[in-house]
Amino acid sequence: METSATPQDGVRSGALPVRVFIVSDHELVRQGLRDLLEHEGFQVVGEGASAAETYRLIPDLDPDIAVLDERLPDSTGIEVCRHLRSTAPSVRCLILTGWDEQHGVRAAVLAGASGYAVKRVGGIGDFLNDVRAIAAGRSLLEPEIRERVAESLSATAGVHWLEAMTFEERNVFALMARGMTNRQIELHMTASQETVVRCVSSVLQKLGFSRRDKLAPPAATGQSV
Repeated sequence: METSATPQDGVRSGALPVRVFIVSDHELVRQGLRDLLEHEGFQVVGEGASAAETYRLIPDLDPDIAVLDERLPDSTGIEVCRHLRSTAPSVRCLILTGWDEQHGVRAAVLAGASGYAVKRVGGIGDFLNDVRAIAAGRSLLEPEIRERVAESLSATAGVHWLEAMTFEERNVFALMARGMTNRQIELHMTASQETVVRCVSSVLQKLGFSRRDKLAPPAATGQSV
């Protein structure tokens, strides 16, 4: 898709370029995103092919935005986003998904991300607009959207997934849907970091967002989000 954007689109206040970190285990995807973003004036400060690599690099690189592929070899973009929200709260996250809009918005809500982008042919303009909006400090998910998605996830979970969760996992799920970070959940439940991370991973697996389940979308509920 052609776009009329100029290199100045990637410049933040004070004429400093917006710093972006790209996370995907596909080298061609990373290169394509790097070329696209740098052409629009963004500064790609680093790339990660896994969650572990991302956690190691981001503290020193201090990006403004992390573009996270939902599928990673050692984790998910959702879990990486949740980790960054607790450890590097200044980094705003955009989730990249290969599924549809409904799945994308659900993934972004569970992650606590600023937004999501669906990987599709002809979606370059939309992707750049999303990155620009997040760079400007805007969330692509309004509070009412998050609330509707949380209700939809709870309704879906009530039919199939909630019954498979432990009591502890149900509590974590409810707090995730409310937008709490892992750290906030730890404090709220007086639980250890390890316990919360384990519960988050299990909840995502049971909701169908785990890499072990090949990220199968949750069952449809008849709702639009």
